[in-house]
Amino acid sequence: MMSSLLYEAAQVMMTRVRKWSWLKAWAMNVAKRRGRQKAIVALARRLAVIMHRMWVDGSVFRWTNKVPSAAA
Repeated sequence: MMSSLLYEAAQVMMTRVRKWSWLKAWAMNVAKRRGRQKAIVALARRLAVIMHRMWVDGSVFRWTNKVPSAAA
């Protein structure tokens, strides 16, 4: 069930989410090279890896690659 939910999340991210992130840009580049279906599967796997990493070290997802500056 988890794999189908990850696939659905990846599909929604590529088609419905209007806000661009580094992750969506990466998936669109994969889609250009390999096709839309393979890009969705690749994005689902990458989402799983990111979520696992967030779970292990307690980090939060950032929409951009920019490192947040320290609060003043």
